[in-house]
Amino acid sequence: MPDRNTAALDFLLTRRSCPAQTLTAPVPDRDQLQTILTAAARSPDHGKLEPWRFVVLGRDALQAVADALPAAGSRLGIPQDKIDKPVKTYGNAHLAVVVVFAPQESEKVPKIEQTYAAGGVCLALLNAALASGFGANWLSGWFSHDRDFIHEVFGLAPHETVAGIVHIGTETSAPPDRPRPDIAAITDWSRA
Repeated sequence: MPDRNTAALDFLLTRRSCPAQTLTAPVPDRDQLQTILTAAARSPDHGKLEPWRFVVLGRDALQAVADALPAAGSRLGIPQDKIDKPVKTYGNAHLAVVVVFAPQESEKVPKIEQTYAAGGVCLALLNAALASGFGANWLSGWFSHDRDFIHEVFGLAPHETVAGIVHIGTETSAPPDRPRPDIAAITDWSRA
């Protein structure tokens, strides 16, 4: 039998994201965040292309996101309640990391596989933050798909998109549990 990493398996079986609105300071310092980002970057990467990069948003940058949201929402015709919620979330946030999908030219690795790799980095970043003792939540939102917004506010290049935005901080309350998938209903064992 292979050696079992019981602590890691227990963590994965019980992990829960924390609502971003419940996260506060303190947040990871630069060294702690460097370790979290290093763990995230160890995600599977077909072709070793690293089709992602990170943009760290500190307090001032998060306030700039909140300040830019009303004009972007108005321009896009977003309902006011769908503007107000992220304005509050980003206006009160202390740290977030934008995982940027930065596809690489490759004859071997299709873009869709690079997209999956960037999604894997988002999950690894979330789990690394949780494993480091912080609360974390993986978000996106209407603005993260708007080309003008992500270029102007996050500094993304024309070929880049947002894979996810991971908020990290200290939990102010225990995250709620939620129903989990029924493994029997989503698993086909007929070919096992």
